[in-house]
Amino acid sequence: MRANKNYFFSTLIILSTHLTIHAQQKNLPIQNNRWTIQQDGGIAWKITDRLPHADHIEMSGEKVSLWVGYSVDATGVAKITRTVVFPTFRMLPDDTRSHIAYTYQDNELPRIYIDHKLLKINNTQEAGDIPLKVSSISQHGIMRISALAGSIGMVDIERSFFPSVDKPLAIEKFKLTNTSNKQVTVSMEKLKREITTDSTTSKSSAHTVIMESVNAGSRVLQPRQTTYFSICYLATDHPGALQPVDPSAEEKAREKRIADILRPLQLETPDSILNTEFAFAKIRATESIFKTKNGYMHGPGGLSYYAAIWANDQAEYVSPYFAFSGDSIGNLSAMNCYRLFAQYMNPQYKPIPSSIVAEGDATWNGAGDRGDQAMIAYGASRYALTYGNADSARKLWPLITWCLEYSRRHINQQGVVTSDADELEGRFPAGKANLSTNCLYYDALISAALLGKQLHAPDKLTNQYNREAGRLKINIEKYFGATVDGFHTYKYYETNTVLRAWICMPLTMGISDRSKGTIDALFSPQLWTTDGLATAEGQDTFWDRSTLYALRGVLQAGETEKALTFLRYYSRRRLLGEHVPYPVEAYPEGNQRHLSAESGLYCRIFTEGLFGIRPTGFNRFNCTPRLPNGWQHMALNNIHSFGTVFDLKISRQANGKIAISIDKGKDKHTYIIQNGETAHVQL
Repeated sequence: MRANKNYFFSTLIILSTHLTIHAQQKNLPIQNNRWTIQQDGGIAWKITDRLPHADHIEMSGEKVSLWVGYSVDATGVAKITRTVVFPTFRMLPDDTRSHIAYTYQDNELPRIYIDHKLLKINNTQEAGDIPLKVSSISQHGIMRISALAGSIGMVDIERSFFPSVDKPLAIEKFKLTNTSNKQVTVSMEKLKREITTDSTTSKSSAHTVIMESVNAGSRVLQPRQTTYFSICYLATDHPGALQPVDPSAEEKAREKRIADILRPLQLETPDSILNTEFAFAKIRATESIFKTKNGYMHGPGGLSYYAAIWANDQAEYVSPYFAFSGDSIGNLSAMNCYRLFAQYMNPQYKPIPSSIVAEGDATWNGAGDRGDQAMIAYGASRYALTYGNADSARKLWPLITWCLEYSRRHINQQGVVTSDADELEGRFPAGKANLSTNCLYYDALISAALLGKQLHAPDKLTNQYNREAGRLKINIEKYFGATVDGFHTYKYYETNTVLRAWICMPLTMGISDRSKGTIDALFSPQLWTTDGLATAEGQDTFWDRSTLYALRGVLQAGETEKALTFLRYYSRRRLLGEHVPYPVEAYPEGNQRHLSAESGLYCRIFTEGLFGIRPTGFNRFNCTPRLPNGWQHMALNNIHSFGTVFDLKISRQANGKIAISIDKGKDKHTYIIQNGETAHVQL
């Protein structure tokens, strides 16, 4: 075990040096890690210098989301802000943000005393108070803050923050350990504070939000003895029928849920940063699923988007990921997402709403048609093929065909699909027809043709989809192909004259006609910033979703080394930098919220980009792996897709060949290809 530990940390040092060299070669900023990877797969910040510092993180369960803002000042004292969101406790009228949420500051907590002296957990210390100096913060599905009470050391205090797995409940747990050589008396005040919403504007009934101490009181700790205090934040419509909260049981349930998320679909590469960020992205993508009265609904989060689904975030980005994930709740949320959108199909082919909100009771369509039908058809067809269940696919088929027909009816005289906007909803211009919508429609046609064959749809229909895809590919080149700022790439819409991040979309959908110029443009100073792709040339705004699509597309185009350099840079920044540990939504909008579907897009860089998995049937896929130079092997283990469970292992062979090994228990099969070729895998 010791040898393995030494190897692990030696590998980190080598990779850190390697990343620095690559950054210098590509004119990327040199990164100075704040956090380090731990042996349990988490990350930790040992607080010694580089203060002050502030950050925030979101954690979610089926009935709650906990947003923790934290800062450490120049003296090492922490300040914590807790915002607790209850997605299924809602106010009227129904809208996207009608959930209830409450914020709690440090000075609202019950006071803690050590030997009858007040423990000050913020920077408002007075004479005689005991200061609490933070020593480290760690993240791994549970946020833990370690601190020392007293200037010479008396009591170690570890605070843990986590949501309940299945209750409208968040918990802050204090673990106090006597580190002195004499007994210490510790106590926490008993506190219960209730807020009840206005019954006339509350949905269903008035809602009660409670902040309450658990296990409060006074006790004597002998040397090395430990005790626990907790504070719970919960919502209920029946305050008189509450059951006691068991913080330890809730913590174990949270730990189990994280372990269950991490067990399937494990990434194995020589790069520990990529492996670890992949695991973290799985957590965020999968935890943010809320159990509503209309079934499981994946929600972006970010203090704004709960118990609601979007055609881009859920139908396009994250649901196709769940087909790989092996998470039963994730797959339930994917099927429910498409089911809810299918309710809005209509014979007049009016657009499906962009978003279904308020547990399914209302819709949002404020930006008009954003290309939502192309988003849904793309995501649902990819999901159905990858999941590999014929019954599920049959349920999705009417929605897919309806969305394709809607898009076909919106083809203009130049042969491309028109829409009112794109997923940025007018924040940036998208013209009357945009590149993103057309690329999504193109890939959806190809996937639908493959899916139709599996479902024994008429050849006339599947052949029609293939012909339409062929025509659309030609028309995408004619309409969008352009030289922009000297790069042989695409204009995002007809009159567009500056580079846009979404020029990556053709690469992601297998259109490589302008791959070199497009890749050069994506990684040029005009678009690449310290945080990934700028939304538009000359702008500071960035949205991670376009960077995540681009990294996947560049890998699919075969520019493995270039993609890996920027993927490593991006992953290191998100995992070990100043704002951790997940991919983010955007900046300046939302201040880099950890919206959850972006984490699904991060995982798809590997499943569909690095490993090159392209579903072609319920039990088969094309595999075009991109094994980087210097790597002898990589693997995705415990994949739950295509109706089975298997390991996908890629290894380098002699004479420039690559071995693709499929392991299904005792059933093993190996495909030998030249580097860059595609294997047609049958499971």
